[in-house]
Amino acid sequence: MTVGGGISSVQDFERVLSCGADKVSVNTGAIKNPGLIPEAAKLYGSQCVVISADVKRVNGQFNIFARGGRDDTGIEAISWIKKCVDNGAGEVVLNSIDTDGVKRGFDLDMLESVCEVVNVPVIASGGAGSIEDFITLFKTLPKVDAGLAASIFHFGEVAIKDLKIEMSAHNIPVSL
Repeated sequence: MTVGGGISSVQDFERVLSCGADKVSVNTGAIKNPGLIPEAAKLYGSQCVVISADVKRVNGQFNIFARGGRDDTGIEAISWIKKCVDNGAGEVVLNSIDTDGVKRGFDLDMLESVCEVVNVPVIASGGAGSIEDFITLFKTLPKVDAGLAASIFHFGEVAIKDLKIEMSAHNIPVSL
C-alpha cells in the first residue's frame, strides 16, 4: 500500500509507515525540500520512497506541477524525475496532466521519456478510458510496470476482472 498527500517531512513518512503503509508517495514536499527524498531513502530504504510527478507540456517542455497539478514550478520534468531517482526514490508515479480525465489513452511519449532515464518501476497515470488503453500501454512500453486508473472503475466503465482477463489474453503479466 502506498500513501501520499501532504507528505513534507521524514516525520510524515514515519507517521504513515507506522500506520501500515509500505510506501510513501511525495510530490510537492520534495519540490519544496529536495533533501526529503535522500533523507527518507536513507532512513527507510529506497523501496518505500515514491516520487509522484504531476507533469504537463508547457511551451514544448515537460514541466513539474505542484499542489495536485495546480502550480507550474517551471522545473523540467524528465531531469527532475531522474534526479529524484538518483537521490533515492525507488519508484515513479507519472501522472500526465495533459491526458488525465480525457480517457483517450496514456501519455506514451511522456512515459517513454521517463523510462529512458530511470531504472526503477514506473507507474503510468492519467488517460485510461478503456481496456484497449492498457493493452496499448503495456505492448508499446513494456518497461512500464503498472497502469493506474480511477474513474473508469468507479463509474463501472471497465470491470477490473475483465481488464485482467484481457491483459492475460494478450500475454501481459497480471494476477488473475
